Amino acid sequence: MTSWRDRFNQMSGRTRFAVCRVFVHLAGQEAAPLLGVLNRVARRSIETEGDLDVLGEGLVEICQGLLQYDSYWRSVANEGDVFWNEGEAGDYVTELFTDSAQRYLSEVDLDGPPPGKDEPLSIAVTRNLVVMITVAVEGEVPELETDLSSAEALQKGLKALINLHYQGRVRAIQVHFSPAQLGDELTSDQLLLNFPELLPL
Repeated sequence: MTSWRDRFNQMSGRTRFAVCRVFVHLAGQEAAPLLGVLNRVARRSIETEGDLDVLGEGLVEICQGLLQYDSYWRSVANEGDVFWNEGEAGDYVTELFTDSAQRYLSEVDLDGPPPGKDEPLSIAVTRNLVVMITVAVEGEVPELETDLSSAEALQKGLKALINLHYQGRVRAIQVHFSPAQLGDELTSDQLLLNFPELLPL
């Protein structure tokens, strides 16, 4: 339901910004290839100095990967807020960025060379992976501005993120993930401790 403040701001022609953060927890060694997608997108965004179009294409790639691995989804959480001031929306994005970056093992090490395609994978593969996606979007996004704690709602939310990129409505994109690289492990205890907001699907 639209609040009276939303209606007033619509009448006064002010731009509405929705800032949303989605957590998706996947479990099972079979979901490990998604970590490769996440690292590849992270490297590309660093190389292009955060170009929004490149970030958007990366967001699409990540959402498609998550949808492909939906059988490994175990828990989810989402949060967000609505702003009529771009600066306030930006401050909230920064706040969520800082929080996501401080989560356990969510920093990507881009100093080391990426693993080669023919390199044997002899390192331990984590059984848990948490992907954190934060976006600022112009306008309303009913599919994200709702409870995503069901598989069906989460699928709709991820598909909405893909569409928002192609509609040119995304104003900021951040993606964090834990663990951030192969060889690091996110145990079940660490998952509970560092991601207490997650709800089972």
